[in-house]
Amino acid sequence: MSTRRRDNKGRVLRDGESQRSDGQYMFRYTEKGGVRRTVYSWRLTATDRLPDGKRACEALRDMEARIRHDEEDGIGGHFSGKSTLNDCFEKYISMKSGLKKTTIASYKYQWRHYVQDSSLGRTEIGKIRNSDVKKFYMSLFNQGLKPSTIHPVHSMIHPVFDMAVQDREIRFNPSDKAMNEIRRSQEWNDTRIHALTKKEQSRFLEFLKKDRVYRRWLPLFVVMLGTGCRIGEILALRWVDCDFKNRIISINHNLVCKTLEDGKSHWVINAPKTKTGYRDVPMFDDVAAALKALPIGANKTTIDGYNGFIFANSKGRMLRIDQIDRVIKKIAEKANNEPGDHVLLPMFSAHSLRHTFCTRLCEAGEDLKLIQKIMGHKSITTTMNIYNEVTADRKTEKFKELEGKIKLSGG
Repeated sequence: MSTRRRDNKGRVLRDGESQRSDGQYMFRYTEKGGVRRTVYSWRLTATDRLPDGKRACEALRDMEARIRHDEEDGIGGHFSGKSTLNDCFEKYISMKSGLKKTTIASYKYQWRHYVQDSSLGRTEIGKIRNSDVKKFYMSLFNQGLKPSTIHPVHSMIHPVFDMAVQDREIRFNPSDKAMNEIRRSQEWNDTRIHALTKKEQSRFLEFLKKDRVYRRWLPLFVVMLGTGCRIGEILALRWVDCDFKNRIISINHNLVCKTLEDGKSHWVINAPKTKTGYRDVPMFDDVAAALKALPIGANKTTIDGYNGFIFANSKGRMLRIDQIDRVIKKIAEKANNEPGDHVLLPMFSAHSLRHTFCTRLCEAGEDLKLIQKIMGHKSITTTMNIYNEVTADRKTEKFKELEGKIKLSGG
């Protein structure tokens, strides 16, 4: 009867296992294609003590179990997972032939700016864990990056890992749910968009009507508050998109300022990302009046073949999103510094006006599916979240009204 090989502790070794004279264990196996491979470890099992002076390593039999598991699931061989995240991104972006050149150039710039030189970008994908991705996102957040900047980075990283999973380079996508904890953090939640109250909205518009410096901005903000469109959709709005007879505004494209590979910002016209982005928005009377108050042909810009834009700066060019946010801040500061008893305006952004419009619709008790269509929300969940926020505010107001009406002291 043949005797089985044993290690220096008397343990029986399995087929393919052996122990060298220096005490190190080896496992030899043949992967697909007949290629022979060998893995090494100073420990046979996870409970073995690591020899003095040796670097921590995975136990040999844990390696064997992983190798067998990969073989059963068809995960690639020895070089599987060896490509760095940067290498995988290059492969991923090279296959995105359906995207515009400007979009691809923007992706490359964002990757180079935020990911490429990071430890995550240089790490082999097979060694990246979910905690590594979370740590990377949190490091960006701690550097002062806004959630609106981190999320697009995640939107590039996640499909790169998805590609590696589909190619059987790795078993799982380590970026799955990596954003969830950060979204739940207090610092992240503090960045939520809040709608203007009815009184704040009225104060904002009334101030614009009478202020000599800022009243030229009134038509823009009336259209924003009266349509709920995204700021990029508003700035890209053309006269041909406005049907004054049937009181409909067609939303079919948006304006984006992208930083390309040259590091410079360029205007780009994009189609909506989802089918829900294509929509008709009702043109209320106040919106129609605000649009008709603007001169036709003021904007001389042509972008990607599009022209006839409605809104323009003083030089007949496109307005910038950051410019509008700065103007809003100045308006709020000036309005709040006016003498007299009036509602104070919070510091808000252009996107807050979209949120405000949706809030007004929810307050009016409109059908949620109708609101979703008008807003262009991809998911009804987004609409529901705003509706729930409105409902919670109403409940708080009702509780305040009940204060003093319910007697508990018996007096």
